This record gives sequence, C-alpha cells and structure tokens, in this order.
Amino acid sequence: MSKQIEIFLVEDNDGDVFLAKKAFEKMSRPYRITVANDGETAINMLKKEGVYKDVPRPHIILLDINLPGRDGKRVLLDVKEDNSLRLIPVIVFSSSKSPDDIYKVYSDLASAYICKPETLDEFRDIVVAIENFWFKYCRLAEV
Repeated sequence: MSKQIEIFLVEDNDGDVFLAKKAFEKMSRPYRITVANDGETAINMLKKEGVYKDVPRPHIILLDINLPGRDGKRVLLDVKEDNSLRLIPVIVFSSSKSPDDIYKVYSDLASAYICKPETLDEFRDIVVAIENFWFKYCRLAEV
C-alpha cells in the first residue's frame, strides 16, 4: 500500500490520544489520524453525516470500548451492521482485561483486541506491529 493510510481513532482520553499520535510517528508509511472523542461523533464521521461529509474513509479503526454516551461496544456493532463500513478492520484498544469484554468484542466481529500499553515505547511497538500486519502483509478490501 503506497497511498496515505487513514487511521480513525475513537478515544475520549486526551492523554491516550496524545500517546497514540506520538506512537504513530514511528510509522514508515504516510498516514493521517482522524480522532473522534465519543461514540456518537465516531458514527457520524464514519457515515459522513452533516459537517463530517468530507472526513476520509479509514483503512482501519482503533476503538476504545469505554466511551461516553454510545460506548465502543455499540460503535463496533454499528460499524459491523453497516454494509458500507463492515469491512473496515476494527482494533479494540482498551484498558479492560476482562474476559467478558474480550469475548464480547470478538463475538461482535472486532478484528483484534489490544490492552492499552502503559508506555510510549510499548505503544510504538504495537504501532509497528499494526503497520507490518495490516499494511504490509494483509490485503484490505476497498471500501
């Protein structure tokens, strides 16, 4: 994949958004991160509704499950139930290590579940793994 990678981050914690943006600086391919701070905004952006009509379609969604309002589990369901969005890989990033949460998001067709790293170095390692797996070895469907 040689074009710019569109990453959609759904995260309400400003510190985690900062860490993610710093970690993604490690990517070797051109990328852009679009951020939604809550589930309702995320769905509006993904569906390009209203003021979000020009938001780029993401290649991958990084989704926190603990969001205000419409939580990440509901966002995941909404994405997977929408024919125009369901093929976008959704990687759940959560501080929860609950087996019930992990089981639920995989049951609802999450592509991966990653426990949020505690350090910037760990986050960078995850970014390198995401880049290699999803954008070097995998072939994503065009949506």
